[in-house]
Amino acid sequence: MKLRENNRQALVSAIRILEKGGIIAYPTETFYALGVKFDLPGSLQNLYEIKKRPREKALPLIIGDRRMIGLVAAPVSKKTLSLMDRFWPGPLTLLLTAKENLSEYLTAGTHTVAVRIPGRSFALDLAQAVDFPITATSANISGMPPAQDAATVVRYFGDTIDLVVDGGKTPGGNPSTIADVTGKDFQILREGAIEKEVLYGFVGESGN
Repeated sequence: MKLRENNRQALVSAIRILEKGGIIAYPTETFYALGVKFDLPGSLQNLYEIKKRPREKALPLIIGDRRMIGLVAAPVSKKTLSLMDRFWPGPLTLLLTAKENLSEYLTAGTHTVAVRIPGRSFALDLAQAVDFPITATSANISGMPPAQDAATVVRYFGDTIDLVVDGGKTPGGNPSTIADVTGKDFQILREGAIEKEVLYGFVGESGN
């Protein structure tokens, strides 16, 4: 489905498929991602299988509103809230303490879960249109380059995906920066679109 032709219809179709347990591919502010509803174990398992993703690698999530955090994570600190205020929506993924009994497909047994509100993109529109978190793992077979256009998504996955939302070529660039806020000390696990100096500087200035 061409996003530029009918954004509203693309959202309606994507939401319907997610709610029924299907897998969608959708454009983010960097690359294409694969989405399923966060609380459907069969869909999460299918996602791992089509990506050939190692089970020790958890699946990150996007949300449209930080009030959804309570669905997947324990209450967060003031430090974490200040980071959300400053950098969400945007390319900052926060590693949070997972809610008890959250699927191991989302935690990989680490008792943590990776969450962000994406920057301006179809991904943000989608996340804000539903009342549940959505997976946001890159649309690629594990070990292959992330897909930057719908044609590459189709080449990777064929008809194993229920819907590909075609938003044209995405900007690419650096992935989101990943920061661990589960412990006493703030840690950057992957430097991406937000430079580590910016984050450490903000944490220091805010007194957290």
